[in-house]
Amino acid sequence: MPSKTTVKRAKADLRAGKKPSTAAGEFVREEMEHIREGKHGARSSKQAIAIGLSKARRAGVPLQAPEEGRTSRRTRQSAKRDLATGQGRRKPRTTSARRRRATTKALRNEPRSAASHRALSRQAKQAARRRRRSTTAKSTRKRAAR
Repeated sequence: MPSKTTVKRAKADLRAGKKPSTAAGEFVREEMEHIREGKHGARSSKQAIAIGLSKARRAGVPLQAPEEGRTSRRTRQSAKRDLATGQGRRKPRTTSARRRRATTKALRNEPRSAASHRALSRQAKQAARRRRRSTTAKSTRKRAAR
């Protein structure tokens, strides 16, 4: 459950006309804080970010699910479900106590290094590299079409 201040910040971002991904960043930030505090861990920075984005969608941030080819079908479906729940098109279902406990226990056993400055820096650089490659490929295709 995200804190009220996080939800408040995200809603303020959306009211200010910022993009949904910016508003979702508040939830990712909170997730990193949880890991640093020792509430739980994550296998990788990517997993920590994914948890934050999922919470953002469920809290009402209109962040679209990733398009086909970027992630697995299961991840896309999960994102669509979270978005529908956050937008009120689907009733939020409470996870069974047994599953919730298992998830929490599994995350507690994961390393805390996923939220370290070093890990986040590495993740950001990789993401930037991927973005750069895709935009370069697009511009090359455009030039070839001319």
